[in-house]
Amino acid sequence: MGARGRIKDLWREQRLFEQRSVVAVAVVCLLAAALVARLYWLQVSKHAEYTALAQGNRVRTEPLPAPRGVIYDRAGSILAENRPAYQLELVREQVPDLEATLQGLVRIGLLQADDLEAARRTVRSRRPFDGVPIRLRLDEEDMARFALHRFEFPGVDIRTRLARNYPQGEVGVHALGYVGTISEADLARIDREQYAGTSTIGKTGVEAAFEDALRGRNGSREIMVNAQGRSVERLGPLQAALRNMPGRPGSDLFLTLDLEVQRVAEQAVQGRRAAVVALDPRNGDVITLVSTPGFDPNGFARGLTRAEFTALNENPDRPLFNRALRGTYPPGSTIKPVVALAGLESGVTTTQDPVACPGWFSLPGSSHRFRDWKKGGHGRVSMQQAIAQSCDVYFYSLARTLGVDRLHEFLGRFGLGAATGLDVGGERPGLLPSPGWKRGAFKRPAQQVWFPGETVIFGIGQGYMTSTPMQLAHMTAVLARRGENFRPRLVRALRDPATQAVTVVPPAPLPRVALRDPAGWDAAIGGMVAVMQGGTASRSAYGAQYTIAGKTGTAQVFSVAQDAKYDESAISERLRDHAWFIAFAPVEDPRIAVAVLVENGRSGSGTAAPIARTVMDAYLLRKFPPPPGADAPPAPDAAPVGSGE
Repeated sequence: MGARGRIKDLWREQRLFEQRSVVAVAVVCLLAAALVARLYWLQVSKHAEYTALAQGNRVRTEPLPAPRGVIYDRAGSILAENRPAYQLELVREQVPDLEATLQGLVRIGLLQADDLEAARRTVRSRRPFDGVPIRLRLDEEDMARFALHRFEFPGVDIRTRLARNYPQGEVGVHALGYVGTISEADLARIDREQYAGTSTIGKTGVEAAFEDALRGRNGSREIMVNAQGRSVERLGPLQAALRNMPGRPGSDLFLTLDLEVQRVAEQAVQGRRAAVVALDPRNGDVITLVSTPGFDPNGFARGLTRAEFTALNENPDRPLFNRALRGTYPPGSTIKPVVALAGLESGVTTTQDPVACPGWFSLPGSSHRFRDWKKGGHGRVSMQQAIAQSCDVYFYSLARTLGVDRLHEFLGRFGLGAATGLDVGGERPGLLPSPGWKRGAFKRPAQQVWFPGETVIFGIGQGYMTSTPMQLAHMTAVLARRGENFRPRLVRALRDPATQAVTVVPPAPLPRVALRDPAGWDAAIGGMVAVMQGGTASRSAYGAQYTIAGKTGTAQVFSVAQDAKYDESAISERLRDHAWFIAFAPVEDPRIAVAVLVENGRSGSGTAAPIARTVMDAYLLRKFPPPPGADAPPAPDAAPVGSGE
């Protein structure tokens, strides 16, 4: 029996099988129930959420940059506009190897090796999912080259954008400014959301000062993309419900600039380091704002290479420097009419008090001679004669009598030593010196002392005093309107492109310069008229159809020793005197006030005054000289020759 096998229990096996089957069925049912519950949760309870997620996998939201506002001159001529352009953009999160991608773009000629570091910084400073422009304004050859190699560069694509265009080229560039690529410094101060999809920002001039108004507000659009992130119309049978959110275009700006007069002024100073500012003294409108040499702002709008920017930045003539607003120079004799007013207002002189001019002036007890520009002197001169002939000795004596404190206070009333408040930033205030200023400016006690000789040269706009061409144009405008004072402005109106509603920017009055005796204005302005009628700038007024009041000026670049003679031929061109001229016209009803500076221009009468006359003729008479290279009428033979500064 022991060797025999066990008898098989079929009933027990059947029962075990049935038990296991029940358990298996129960498990299957539970799993099926869980699956159904999960499906219900996913497809019903979470339908809206997962639909949005699924939509996000095949639909991408892209920003739609708003068109930048158009800029016009006062007559409606376009100064800055937008044009369609193609640019190369990179999305960092879609690029497997950023360095290899950038090197590859250099290899196929779409990037310059010198620009790689700038491209790296730009890409890494932006959010990973933002499209970052790494090359602006592609031409047809560039686009064809990229299309051939497109498969090599995932995350890089060509986008159509509106690019800034300046149809007038260099004309008015220092007033308009320009747009350039958004830098790391820009990103630190702007709201990135508002600049999503935007590659440029206003850098200088009107473009920067009115950036918020010009840029508008961006919109957005949804696009369907495939697994590689490229846009497609549909994915198999799927067609997404795509939404577009339109943006709001930037406001159009109307400037006070007169394009035709601006062009004439720039032609008049072509080839020189110079500045011209012309204002309407009735409201502060800037008619022209010139700084030469200039540059083409379209280069910045398309993106300069490092070599191009270096050539501009290291040019010894400094084309990027705005001389009209930031150039500070000794104003020279241009301030003499205001110094004369200070003497009358203070009661230390009258219009008829004569001063003997032997050609030099010395302080009591000193052997040092402050020389007049005219060797041999002017003889006995009254105030009007002193202004007309720009007699230095007269104003040396008057400045000593006035004293530095009264000089400082009175010249400050005309805005000297402070920014004018122009609605475009970047102005420098110049310097109106005083004993208090000197104590704070120097560390050594011996240097902090204000010397009487410094007051003497202060009276002819030399020494520590400096001004910008804009400040002197503003001072001239106040003289023209006999104390009426307006803040200079470049923008006169803004227009909403959607509603066409125009918002006018009203003139901004400043405190009036009031005199105890208004007859003082007649004395100062009479002297300036005499400058143009037999005085130092009489040649420039020859044949004028309107009455001009002006004042020449020459500013020393370096000091000449007491017994030395200024020999222009023996010194470097860049060490020669600067030439100044201020003027307004017509005297009876002034409509334009001009300040002209020519660096190293020798004399105000011979160099700067003819430029101002050309600008005034263009504005008052709409008399435009022929362009460079055209035949010009000969100069009149009988023109009287001016003299002096």
